[in-house]
Amino acid sequence: MRAIGALILSVAIVIGLTVAPSRAAEDQPAGQNEANVPPTAPPPVSTVPVTPKDAAPPPSVTIIGASEAHGVLGRDVRSAAGEDMGRIVDVIVDRTGHVRAAAIDFGGFLGVGSRKIVVDWNALRFGKIATKKDSITLELTKAQVAAAPEYKEDTPIVVLGASGSLQPLQAIQ
Repeated sequence: MRAIGALILSVAIVIGLTVAPSRAAEDQPAGQNEANVPPTAPPPVSTVPVTPKDAAPPPSVTIIGASEAHGVLGRDVRSAAGEDMGRIVDVIVDRTGHVRAAAIDFGGFLGVGSRKIVVDWNALRFGKIATKKDSITLELTKAQVAAAPEYKEDTPIVVLGASGSLQPLQAIQ
């Protein structure tokens, strides 16, 4: 029992010796602490506001009403005759960011046997999409879309269009 008491007393002494010098340094009067620091000139006062060179301008804000615009990914696509044409799964843009086409998951049953077909954006009609259940109309027949080649990433894209108005991208040299 005496050994434990002696051990506790020893630990208390060691802690007291290590804490006392650090507290003494903190409790020095302000004049002594500042005497050790060389005097420095006050920072210059600037009258012109400084803006970082890489500062971005504030963003513009546009408010679009809830009934004015809707998302298209996952939206059902139907022909003008009401035939189920599939669902939009991707939007294809060119190098400038302009929308060129939409990839539609076409055919199959419950996702089995379906394939992606790319159709010209101008062949889609968005007139009646007020709710999530409303579909987009495609100006092509089911037979025309069924005959189109399948879309595969990183290969040339064959775009099926109603009027043939889509121009191919020019290669950048």
